[in-house]
Amino acid sequence: MNKTLALLVAMFLAMSGPAAPPAWAENGVAADDIILPGDSVSLEDFIWLKRALVVFADSPADPRYVQQMQYITERLDALADRDVVVLTDTSAREGSALRRELRPRGFMLTLIGKDGLVYLRKPAPWSVREISRTIDKMPLRQQEIRDRHGDG
Repeated sequence: MNKTLALLVAMFLAMSGPAAPPAWAENGVAADDIILPGDSVSLEDFIWLKRALVVFADSPADPRYVQQMQYITERLDALADRDVVVLTDTSAREGSALRRELRPRGFMLTLIGKDGLVYLRKPAPWSVREISRTIDKMPLRQQEIRDRHGDG
Protein backbone atom coordinates (compact mmCIF):
# COMPACT_ATOMS: atom_id res chain seq x y z
CA MET A 1 0.00 0.00 0.00
CA ASN A 2 2.78 2.47 0.91
CA LYS A 3 4.62 1.76 -2.35
CA THR A 4 1.47 2.47 -4.34
CA LEU A 5 0.91 5.73 -2.50
CA ALA A 6 4.54 6.76 -3.00
CA LEU A 7 4.28 5.98 -6.72
CA LEU A 8 1.11 8.04 -7.07
CA VAL A 9 2.67 10.98 -5.22
CA ALA A 10 5.82 10.79 -7.39
CA MET A 11 3.73 10.73 -10.58
CA PHE A 12 1.63 13.66 -9.38
CA LEU A 13 4.71 15.71 -8.50
CA ALA A 14 6.32 14.93 -11.86
CA MET A 15 3.22 16.07 -13.74
CA SER A 16 2.44 19.12 -11.62
CA GLY A 17 5.75 20.90 -12.31
CA PRO A 18 7.69 23.18 -9.99
CA ALA A 19 6.01 26.02 -8.12
CA ALA A 20 8.84 28.48 -8.83
CA PRO A 21 10.96 28.70 -11.96
CA PRO A 22 13.79 26.18 -11.72
CA ALA A 23 17.38 27.41 -11.50
CA TRP A 24 18.22 26.40 -15.06
CA ALA A 25 15.48 28.69 -16.42
CA GLU A 26 17.42 31.68 -15.09
CA ASN A 27 20.47 30.55 -17.08
CA GLY A 28 18.52 30.68 -20.34
CA VAL A 29 18.36 26.88 -20.69
CA ALA A 30 14.88 25.63 -21.49
CA ALA A 31 13.74 22.01 -21.40
CA ASP A 32 12.42 22.43 -24.94
CA ASP A 33 15.96 23.22 -26.10
CA ILE A 34 17.44 20.04 -24.66
CA ILE A 35 14.69 17.42 -24.21
CA LEU A 36 13.24 16.06 -27.44
CA PRO A 37 10.98 13.12 -28.30
CA GLY A 38 13.15 10.34 -29.68
CA ASP A 39 10.84 9.60 -32.58
CA SER A 40 11.30 13.11 -34.00
CA VAL A 41 15.06 12.87 -34.62
CA SER A 42 17.82 10.55 -35.74
CA LEU A 43 21.08 9.94 -33.89
CA GLU A 44 22.92 10.90 -37.07
CA ASP A 45 21.50 14.42 -36.67
CA PHE A 46 23.81 14.95 -33.69
CA ILE A 47 27.12 13.42 -34.81
CA TRP A 48 29.98 15.84 -33.99
CA LEU A 49 27.41 18.40 -32.72
CA LYS A 50 25.82 17.01 -29.54
CA ARG A 51 26.06 14.12 -27.14
CA ALA A 52 22.79 12.19 -26.98
CA LEU A 53 21.42 11.00 -23.66
CA VAL A 54 18.63 8.58 -24.57
CA VAL A 55 16.08 7.67 -21.91
CA PHE A 56 13.91 4.64 -22.67
CA ALA A 57 10.94 3.31 -20.72
CA ASP A 58 7.95 1.17 -21.63
CA SER A 59 5.64 3.83 -20.18
CA PRO A 60 5.93 7.46 -19.09
CA ALA A 61 4.56 6.28 -15.72
CA ASP A 62 7.57 4.01 -15.08
CA PRO A 63 8.94 5.23 -11.72
CA ARG A 64 12.52 4.94 -13.00
CA TYR A 65 11.67 7.15 -15.98
CA VAL A 66 9.95 9.69 -13.72
CA GLN A 67 12.97 9.79 -11.41
CA GLN A 68 15.44 10.07 -14.31
CA MET A 69 13.55 12.97 -15.86
CA GLN A 70 13.47 14.72 -12.48
CA TYR A 71 17.24 14.36 -12.23
CA ILE A 72 17.64 15.74 -15.74
CA THR A 73 15.30 18.72 -15.41
CA GLU A 74 16.90 19.75 -12.11
CA ARG A 75 20.33 20.12 -13.79
CA LEU A 76 19.69 21.10 -17.41
CA ASP A 77 22.43 23.72 -17.16
CA ALA A 78 25.10 21.07 -16.53
CA LEU A 79 23.90 19.09 -19.54
CA ALA A 80 23.80 22.18 -21.75
CA ASP A 81 27.40 22.98 -20.76
CA ARG A 82 28.39 19.55 -22.05
CA ASP A 83 26.49 19.81 -25.36
CA VAL A 84 23.92 17.16 -24.39
CA VAL A 85 20.54 16.62 -25.99
CA VAL A 86 18.10 14.32 -24.15
CA LEU A 87 16.00 12.01 -26.31
CA THR A 88 13.04 10.26 -24.72
CA ASP A 89 11.17 7.17 -25.89
CA THR A 90 8.35 5.79 -23.76
CA SER A 91 6.45 3.85 -26.45
CA ALA A 92 7.70 0.28 -26.47
CA ARG A 93 4.97 -0.88 -28.86
CA GLU A 94 5.79 1.50 -31.69
CA GLY A 95 9.36 0.26 -32.26
CA SER A 96 11.07 3.56 -33.08
CA ALA A 97 14.37 3.78 -34.97
CA LEU A 98 16.08 4.49 -31.63
CA ARG A 99 14.64 1.29 -30.16
CA ARG A 100 15.69 -0.76 -33.18
CA GLU A 101 19.23 0.64 -32.98
CA LEU A 102 19.80 0.55 -29.20
CA ARG A 103 17.50 -2.37 -28.27
CA PRO A 104 16.41 -1.42 -24.73
CA ARG A 105 14.60 -3.78 -22.37
CA GLY A 106 12.30 -1.74 -20.17
CA PHE A 107 14.01 1.30 -18.65
CA MET A 108 17.42 2.13 -20.06
CA LEU A 109 19.67 5.18 -20.00
CA THR A 110 22.16 5.40 -22.87
CA LEU A 111 24.87 8.00 -23.44
CA ILE A 112 26.12 8.43 -26.99
CA GLY A 113 29.18 10.57 -27.67
CA LYS A 114 29.56 13.18 -30.38
CA ASP A 115 31.41 10.52 -32.39
CA GLY A 116 28.28 8.33 -32.41
CA LEU A 117 29.68 5.65 -30.09
CA VAL A 118 27.74 4.29 -27.12
CA TYR A 119 29.66 5.18 -23.93
CA LEU A 120 27.17 4.16 -21.27
CA ARG A 121 24.15 1.90 -20.80
CA LYS A 122 22.43 1.79 -17.44
CA PRO A 123 19.28 -0.09 -16.35
CA ALA A 124 18.61 2.38 -13.52
CA PRO A 125 18.37 6.17 -13.19
CA TRP A 126 21.60 8.13 -12.83
CA SER A 127 22.04 11.61 -11.43
CA VAL A 128 23.30 14.36 -13.72
CA ARG A 129 26.40 14.51 -11.54
CA GLU A 130 27.22 10.88 -12.41
CA ILE A 131 26.42 11.45 -16.07
CA SER A 132 28.58 14.59 -16.11
CA ARG A 133 31.52 12.70 -14.61
CA THR A 134 31.26 10.10 -17.36
CA ILE A 135 31.11 12.79 -20.06
CA ASP A 136 34.04 14.67 -18.54
CA LYS A 137 36.22 11.55 -18.87
CA MET A 138 35.60 11.28 -22.63
CA PRO A 139 38.61 12.22 -24.79
CA LEU A 140 36.64 14.69 -26.91
CA ARG A 141 35.29 16.40 -23.78
CA GLN A 142 38.81 16.63 -22.39
CA GLN A 143 39.86 18.38 -25.61
CA GLU A 144 36.87 20.74 -25.37
CA ILE A 145 37.91 21.68 -21.83
CA ARG A 146 41.50 22.32 -22.91
CA ASP A 147 40.33 24.40 -25.89
CA ARG A 148 38.02 26.44 -23.67
CA HIS A 149 40.85 27.26 -21.29
CA GLY A 150 43.35 27.91 -24.08
CA ASP A 151 45.60 25.04 -23.02
CA GLY A 152 45.58 23.08 -26.19
